[in-house]
Amino acid sequence: MPTFDEYVAQNRERFLNELKAFTSQPSVAAQNLGMREMADRVLARLQKLGAQTRLIPVADGFPVVYAEIGSGPKTLLIYDHYDVQPPEPLELWTTPPWEPTIREGKFFARGVADNKGDLLLRIQAVESWLATEGALPLKIKWVIEGEEEIGSPNLGKFVRAQRALFEDADGCLWEFGAKDSHENPMLICGLKGILFIEIHARGAKRDLHSGAAPIIENPAWRLVWALSTLKNERDEITIDGYAQTVRPPTALELEAAAHIPFDTALELEKYGLSQFINGVRDFEAVKKLYFTPTVTICGLQSGYTGPGGKTVLPNHAFVKLDFRLVPDQTPELILDLLRRHLDAHGFADIEIQVTEAGEHVARSPLDSAIVRAAQAAARATYRRDAIVYPSAAGSGPMYELCQQLNIPAVSAGCGYPDSRGHAPDENIRVDDYFESITFIRELIRHFARA
Repeated sequence: MPTFDEYVAQNRERFLNELKAFTSQPSVAAQNLGMREMADRVLARLQKLGAQTRLIPVADGFPVVYAEIGSGPKTLLIYDHYDVQPPEPLELWTTPPWEPTIREGKFFARGVADNKGDLLLRIQAVESWLATEGALPLKIKWVIEGEEEIGSPNLGKFVRAQRALFEDADGCLWEFGAKDSHENPMLICGLKGILFIEIHARGAKRDLHSGAAPIIENPAWRLVWALSTLKNERDEITIDGYAQTVRPPTALELEAAAHIPFDTALELEKYGLSQFINGVRDFEAVKKLYFTPTVTICGLQSGYTGPGGKTVLPNHAFVKLDFRLVPDQTPELILDLLRRHLDAHGFADIEIQVTEAGEHVARSPLDSAIVRAAQAAARATYRRDAIVYPSAAGSGPMYELCQQLNIPAVSAGCGYPDSRGHAPDENIRVDDYFESITFIRELIRHFARA
């Protein structure tokens, strides 16, 4: 019988060909492109593994692939998603996004980094274990959804309906992860929450000649004035009562964050900047990035913005905002605070529209068994300590599946700083892919013993 490493080496080309098959299948939830075909492909691969599988329909959404395999005193939940981002703009891809290509040791395709690479390598790691180590020492349960890239609007509904399937899990391996710019493996234990909204200001019933501006209010100015009450020039969020909703990081979270490498000069060079907001550097920048909430203007629109002049008084202006949330904030709480704030400051006429399902803050204990097992697995695989991140700077549906069921979670995967997720030429390094297969072996081993 071959060893685990020998089996993976013997099946290297087959594993890569399976990854090519996964990433050649479009599965764009935002465009309803290839979704059922991809779900069926994932289901078939888990059936080939020998897992007990179900394709669970979700009302008004795409189905969830559910699978179970193994037995033992511990249960590991694995969350992945089979949907990917739209590939546009297509002209910026070196090779077509649905034609997987390996060049210079990197595998290029839409979705390979987010999240089909991690999805498949975890299945392949279990196959390799079964072929070389025998029976699994624990039970593994997969929840693989098809809507993560559109905000997981139906995951909460799915969890409420199906929680009996996985609420006994002792820990969860989340869907993404990477090495940092120093080649340190990253273990991420949480995500910020998010609220997506539009704010609309309206004026006359139609656009007017700008000569009417002395007596007819311009909704673009009204929108600017309303926005100016949300944040000051020192980057402080000034929504009434907002500061009282923020719980500061714990001593353990701050201690973990102190180990996050952050080279200020290198980061500024990467972004083409001379300084960060308020001149923060090093550890202060890390704390701002991972522990502070945000209000971000994502886009503004009003009037005429084409070439040349047009003397117009617009009748409508709107802005897209996202709010990144930290403990103890919720989308519902911040939406209520925003409405009260605008009303109190004379902007009761300003409309607020929620444009996408919000996501709650997710934080897992940094000393949980799944995090300790992931740390041990990283040391065994990469021969160096992983960097533990209390939270990512971004958001995702971890709360719905994990925190509300008291399942601690950790995220680890095969990406690297230039993986270009959500962008043209998305890629992973092939060696990282196979190292991650070894990491899953070690995670299974250490978590089963935890």
